[in-house]
Amino acid sequence: MKHLLTLIFIWAILVAYGQQPQVIDKVVATVGDEIILLSDIEEQLDYDKQRLGSLSDGAKCAILERVMVQKLLVNQAKLDSVIVEDDRVEQQLDQRIDYILGLMNNDISQFEDYYSKTVAQVRNEMREDLRSQITAETMQGKVIENTSITPSEVKTYFEQIPVDSLPYFSAEVEIGEIVVYPEVSPDERQIALDRLQGLRDRILAGESFADLATKFSDDPGSARVGGDLGLQKRGTFVPEFEAAAYNLTEGELSDIVESPFGFHLIELIKRRGNLIHTRHILIKAVINQEDRDMAKSKLDSIRTVFLSDSMSFEEAVKKFSNKEEQSFNNGGRVVNSLTGNTFFETADLDVDIFFAIDTMKVGDLSNPVEFKKPTGESGYRIILLQSQTDPHQANLKQDYTKIKRAAIEERKVEYLNKWLDEKVLSTFVQVDPVLLEGCDNLRKWSTPQTELLKP
Repeated sequence: MKHLLTLIFIWAILVAYGQQPQVIDKVVATVGDEIILLSDIEEQLDYDKQRLGSLSDGAKCAILERVMVQKLLVNQAKLDSVIVEDDRVEQQLDQRIDYILGLMNNDISQFEDYYSKTVAQVRNEMREDLRSQITAETMQGKVIENTSITPSEVKTYFEQIPVDSLPYFSAEVEIGEIVVYPEVSPDERQIALDRLQGLRDRILAGESFADLATKFSDDPGSARVGGDLGLQKRGTFVPEFEAAAYNLTEGELSDIVESPFGFHLIELIKRRGNLIHTRHILIKAVINQEDRDMAKSKLDSIRTVFLSDSMSFEEAVKKFSNKEEQSFNNGGRVVNSLTGNTFFETADLDVDIFFAIDTMKVGDLSNPVEFKKPTGESGYRIILLQSQTDPHQANLKQDYTKIKRAAIEERKVEYLNKWLDEKVLSTFVQVDPVLLEGCDNLRKWSTPQTELLKP
């Protein structure tokens, strides 16, 4: 059942609307006011077979139960007046369409050739299935939203785990950071502006935008193709770039636009609704060694203030750290993007952080450490080692938060299973007897409320 609940909302969107052979449809089950069609089951089987390569003997039974659970949740949502807002459906619908288009390089003609339908037609066909999925998710969330657990129950949960089954946890650390980026000097800023203005003048005088982008742009990815950024949806670019690009008319050249990446010239090639096709030339102001030295010197001063006990780490973060960093709003604590919490296994740390804290004790603050963002931008940070654990077998003292989280997840599954069992007993169900054959997992659906559909 836990596996069932994990997979309940995985649906074959691409398969469902692709060029698949059509089955002769019929109703094979009814759950409350919700019906299940044979095509629902066949399409999911088709999708799982393509995804997994082969199917187990009980695949159809598992899929049917998955669909029936969703229909039960949707039916109960109607009874409980659980409403899914249209905006939420449309937002997720946009995301799915954008995802499919992204796989096709945002080529609408390729999309329409593949599906033999317009984008609007595919959207319309997806909408109600997506609404049903979101409704089921919302209803499930309401069933388990008040799940809680007491410390004594966490202890009981832990003590029921056999000692030889207790997991081993690797060494973990929690770290804080104060981040400073070198600031471009006024002279270098003006040099970059003058350079880009010169390129703009040359384009207006008739020179090729693409040729100049290839020769001079500091964006290596787009420079190779004459600055071309392709057809992209709204929200792809940083706000400064996007605001300028969407205000252009086709063929128009922008003024100089500043963004966190540098200075841009933008040309709008074409626009299709919410999609824009642009190209740009990026010029970055040079950060020289003096600028870097000033950033490091600033961090050295911050470190001195902290070590003198005249300011707490959290206060120093609020006063000095870069406001765009995730850690700024978390008291300087760095969140592990892999787990969503603040603990890092040492093997998951960036190399520069690992070596910076390798000989530190809890409470120590490192010297300034240089790092590079994925965009290539260099910055400096000082790192506080906030906590550290050695490799160990799970125990309540060191791992209470993790154990509590696991116990709550198990409790949620128990609550949901109990709720489902109760609702099956009180909900009218009809099932095609052919589908019930050999499906032991569907026994609970064969209740006094259940009727068999006549052939």
